[in-house]
Amino acid sequence: MRVAIVENTKITHHGQVGVALHEVGALVDVYRPFRDGVLPEGGSFDALISFGGEQSALDDHTHPYLARLGALMAQSAAADIAVLGICLGAQVFARGLGAQNHLGIAQEFGWCPVSLRPEARLDPVLSALPDQFDIFEWHSDTFTLPPNTTHLATSPVAGVQCFRHGRAGYGMQFHFEASRAVARDWARTFPELSEKMHQGWAEVLPQREITQGIQADAHGLMLARAWVNLI
Repeated sequence: MRVAIVENTKITHHGQVGVALHEVGALVDVYRPFRDGVLPEGGSFDALISFGGEQSALDDHTHPYLARLGALMAQSAAADIAVLGICLGAQVFARGLGAQNHLGIAQEFGWCPVSLRPEARLDPVLSALPDQFDIFEWHSDTFTLPPNTTHLATSPVAGVQCFRHGRAGYGMQFHFEASRAVARDWARTFPELSEKMHQGWAEVLPQREITQGIQADAHGLMLARAWVNLI
C-alpha cells in the first residue's frame, strides 16, 4: 500500500492518521509543494492525503500549486482512489470538485462540537461516531457543498464539516488527526496565533484535554482507521 501525503506547511503533524497508516504498514511518500511545487503523479499511489496549512485554498498568488492539487484530488477520487483532505486539504478538495470557497467567515478553534447528518449513519467512516462529538478545529475559512457529493457532518459555524465524493474521497474540515499531543505542540509552537484564536488558550488547554480531548482522541483514531480501511 503506497500513500502519497501532501504537506502544505513546514510544521505538519500526521497524528492519528499517521498511527493508522503505521498499523497497516503503509509505504508513505511525503510531498511538500509549498517549497517546490512538486505533487505526486496521478496513478502513482493507492491513496492521497492533503493536510492543513496557514494559507487559504485560493492563495494561488503565493502557492500556485493549489489548483493543481485540487484537480489531482478530484481526479483521484473519481478514479476510485482513496482521498482524504483535512482542513485546508478539504477546502482545496472542495475547490477541485467545483465548490465555492469563502474566506474569513467561519472561525473555529479548539475542541468544538460537530454533528452528523442522517446520511452519515450509512457511511463506512463516520457511522460509528455519536450523533454529536467534539473534535479539534483550527480554521477561519469554509466552503459550499461540492456538486455530486454526500454531506455527512455539520457545525453551527461551518455548515460543511465533512463530505464524501464517490466511494472513498473525504473532505473533513475538522482536525481529527490532532490528538492531545498535537494540540499541545501547536500551543507551544504557535502561542501568539493560539491566543489570537482563543484568548487564554494556554491556561484552559489542560482542562480541555480532560473534558474534551480524551474522547476526541478516541474518535479521531476511529476515523483514521476507518478511512485507511477503504484504501
